[in-house]
Amino acid sequence: MPRPLPVLPLHPGRVYRTRDLGRWSSNPTRLAASLVRRGTLSRLGHGLYAQPRTGRFGAVPPTDEDLLRAFLGGAPFVVTGPSAWNALGLGATAVHADTLVYNTKRSGTFHLGGRAFRLRRVAFPESPPAEWFVVDLLQHADEAGVSRREVAERVGRAVASGRFDAARLRDMAERYARKSLRALLGPLLAPSAP
Repeated sequence: MPRPLPVLPLHPGRVYRTRDLGRWSSNPTRLAASLVRRGTLSRLGHGLYAQPRTGRFGAVPPTDEDLLRAFLGGAPFVVTGPSAWNALGLGATAVHADTLVYNTKRSGTFHLGGRAFRLRRVAFPESPPAEWFVVDLLQHADEAGVSRREVAERVGRAVASGRFDAARLRDMAERYARKSLRALLGPLLAPSAP
């Protein structure tokens, strides 16, 4: 007969790492396995667990942000890729089966909670402005299914119409773009004469 488990202060929908369970047990891996068998937690992969949360239409999975925050142990990250690039209105219409995530800890493709995340360790601003996503799109134009030159032309028109801030775009390109991309955007990025 299984030993009764203590009542733990777990929160519905929250993502836990195995080590988070260490405050209630000297063997958090065994505790996690027991909680999964009893349906208190569901296994998400890579040492992550969530207490199931129910909504009007059934089980509600954890958000991508909650999964990534737990998986990366609170390290900074930014979700980018097709969903962010398409929203810029610069002609990108790509769709990918995985989510592109820049972070400071890990690289590789990981499956968490039934979803695929492609993690890359690269530099990114703490709170990326839209102009940073423009630079990111230009650097990954081949993945987005658009021509880099056409996107650059659309960016020029968008800057001229005031949709994007030229100074901020210049700063993001100088800090985060490859040299070849800065050369392509050279005329757009040149500071205007007073």
